[in-house]
Amino acid sequence: MDDSLQRLLDAEIRAEQIARQAEQARETLVQGALKQSRAEDERFDARIPELHASFVEKAETRAEQTVKELRRRYDERHAQLRDLAEEKEADALEAAFQLLLSAELES
Repeated sequence: MDDSLQRLLDAEIRAEQIARQAEQARETLVQGALKQSRAEDERFDARIPELHASFVEKAETRAEQTVKELRRRYDERHAQLRDLAEEKEADALEAAFQLLLSAELES
């Protein structure tokens, strides 16, 4: 009977040791995960200026391309309007001369 009690006490002590070791291992894993998480956060925070600069650079490039395209369209439209104005100017001068000639002929 004493042997059985002693074995039970030894088993309980061993079980408590295993439980403490498991708790320590769990705590070590949790601390390691927290440390890794903080390191990842710091790495990300350190990259924020780089990410921001990259975004700004891409936005500026797109804006420059848009401005170039708008200028090209403006120049094309301006040339079309100038051509149309020159075309209509000739027609207007011709009509004015016709009016002057017809007014002179009537008088």
